[in-house]
Amino acid sequence: ICYEDVFGEEIIRALPQATLLVNVTNDAWYGHSYAAEQHNQIAQLRALETGRMMLRATNTGVTSIIGADGKVLQKIPQHQEGVLLGMAQGYAGITPYVRWGNAAVLLLIAMMLVGAWISSTGKLRILFTSR
Repeated sequence: ICYEDVFGEEIIRALPQATLLVNVTNDAWYGHSYAAEQHNQIAQLRALETGRMMLRATNTGVTSIIGADGKVLQKIPQHQEGVLLGMAQGYAGITPYVRWGNAAVLLLIAMMLVGAWISSTGKLRILFTSR
């Protein structure tokens, strides 16, 4: 409901049981900014990283049907009334993101920080010149 599709860790808690993602949201508070389109792009990312279709129904934002590959299949643009008809297919399975969540990203960040620390302290230089 609303903005929860922005938080990937929240979505993967319902997987792998959920075969389809649905987001009913009130994007009215974005006004006429690009934020509603960005919200739809975030939903595209969620569909891609979970391997599930996403159905979005909004009051003033972008209403869309997003494929499991993250591509927008159909949409009603922001601030336009309409009815969106389409087919939805449930999907099963576990993607790497569903399996590990943000752990891979956090591990990469930790490795980069350790690498930067080693580089800044000169410890790497000592390891290679100690022979």
